[in-house]
Amino acid sequence: MTQTLRTDLRNVAIVAHVDHGKTTMVDAMLTQGGAFGDHEKHDERAMDSGDLEREKGITILAKNTAIRYTGPTAAAVGEPDGITINVIDTPGHADFGGEVERALSMVDGVVLLVDSSEGPLPQTRFVLRKALAAKLPVILVVNKVDRPDARIDHVVGEATDLLLGLASDLADEVPDLDLDAVLDVPVVYASGKSGRASLNQPADGELPDEETVEPLFKTIIETIPAPSYDTDMPLQAHVTNLDASPFLGRLALLRIFNGELTKGQQVAWATQHGEMKTVKITELLETKGLKREPMTRPARPGDIVAVAGIPEIMIGETLTDINDPKPLPMIEVDDPSISMTIGINTSPLAGKNAKGHKLTARQVKDRLDQELIGNVSLRVLPTERPDAWEVQGRGELALAILVEQMRREGFELTVGKPQVLTREIDGVTCEPVERLTIDAPEEYLGTITQLLASRKGRMETMNNHGSGWVRMEFVVPARGLIGFRTRFLTETRGTGIAASISDGFAPWMGPIEFRSTGSLVADRAGTVTPYAMINLQERGSFFVEPTSEVYMGQVVGENSRNEDMDVNITKEKKLTNMRAASSDSFENLVPPRKLTLEESLEFASEDECVEVTPEIVRIRKVNLDPTERARARSRAKNS
Repeated sequence: MTQTLRTDLRNVAIVAHVDHGKTTMVDAMLTQGGAFGDHEKHDERAMDSGDLEREKGITILAKNTAIRYTGPTAAAVGEPDGITINVIDTPGHADFGGEVERALSMVDGVVLLVDSSEGPLPQTRFVLRKALAAKLPVILVVNKVDRPDARIDHVVGEATDLLLGLASDLADEVPDLDLDAVLDVPVVYASGKSGRASLNQPADGELPDEETVEPLFKTIIETIPAPSYDTDMPLQAHVTNLDASPFLGRLALLRIFNGELTKGQQVAWATQHGEMKTVKITELLETKGLKREPMTRPARPGDIVAVAGIPEIMIGETLTDINDPKPLPMIEVDDPSISMTIGINTSPLAGKNAKGHKLTARQVKDRLDQELIGNVSLRVLPTERPDAWEVQGRGELALAILVEQMRREGFELTVGKPQVLTREIDGVTCEPVERLTIDAPEEYLGTITQLLASRKGRMETMNNHGSGWVRMEFVVPARGLIGFRTRFLTETRGTGIAASISDGFAPWMGPIEFRSTGSLVADRAGTVTPYAMINLQERGSFFVEPTSEVYMGQVVGENSRNEDMDVNITKEKKLTNMRAASSDSFENLVPPRKLTLEESLEFASEDECVEVTPEIVRIRKVNLDPTERARARSRAKNS
């Protein structure tokens, strides 16, 4: 058994909790690495190709690109023709942790971007722990060093302390973890927006004008080991992602660990069910910049390639040698912690939306099954109803993104309020907890503490950086963070920053009151009138506007009192021969609140759900009949 290195190749994952800073850094690497031709047009944030990714400023799906580096470091390490650097751009939000885990199985090292002002956040802890458990080398990049509030020394110290703490926690799980190597992490100081980097800490945040990202390329090549393989082992290629082509069908993105793969080759396909099937590689593609091109040479160990010809292949499966099949283990991801029900639209206005053309249970189920193909952290389970399913995921945002994608594809849905998934541990009912980090102006310290205390949050650390901002770290039940984002932004006037990551399970912490307000519920169907809204606006705020169509049981506003109220929002003014219906002045009518999908899911109470259509999002009662709701409340009170 001979271990050999591919010295002309490096595989690295770029991870960060600040997605926009990460994407600008990847853009700089692509541009200076020659990924784009001289006359090739490319947009900023080239790796964030999805509409939702650009709108929300986050990375949702892991993507890979290849940079052919021909700088001076390539010649210094004996590769004058250049070194291929495969870059995996991973999501920066904890709810998409399954994408991060999958990306780490493809690479030999991690480049961790940390903001020069915010420092390490919960996602940083999550990625570092996964990387150290896999014994991957880490490169720390302090990004945005030109920020006026940068605190570079403190951020490097916080990252080092975090590495030390995680290495100590992993001592039992990874007994051969080299603590000295963990602490000896190379640091690169950079500004992704200006496309510059330096190995020396800049004075006053000013990087030398002549610098490029060459120091980052140099550090990657010198720190990240070249892929190694065993010349005596047969073909082993692990499927880590899926894509589709209008001409080739399903594409399997895989990393080759041993052996070689060529176009037209007959290989053994080891499925997740333990079966072994013989298939043919009809097309073999390699990544160059942002494009995939046919590969003219055999794919060798360490290469990340795409293959076509296997229409039912799934993530985690293995392509191996027919005569000596040796499949690799399936990719393991953390269990889901949040669930919600997704079903067909059952409201009285279902099917009346011009853009909503996917209404049946079969279409919804097919779309959920399609999502399972590429999303390893998602689960879909049946419910008591044949037209609704329980969808489990990592977090509320991940599930909301799925619903938003389906809405834009023309689906009409009924979505239940997110619920946490509990489990029995040693006979005790436990619930998932989150580690929440908050950065906010210090004048909001008392407000934030009170808000999280009502949600069973426990403060663990608090630091004042001396700049008027304070950082707090809480351990909070995952259900306590449902609906937290909107309240938090309101209480801090939009200035606070919050990020969370899963922190395991803890014993059930008791009931939590999510809302101190009730709902204004329409008691009949009809058209909203300004006259009715003016008479009712003292009761609370509205979610609908005049001339909107409403139905009985639809939540049309928020009641200032902590109780639901049935209202007639379609009431019209009676006409007389003295005054016209339009003679009143409507200048005092308060504009309605337009809730997004995420805000609607956060607002909905236990007996409410969200109606999602391509053009509008409504909140409604699960039981539309007010008489039936009153009887249900009475039965619950008596029991």
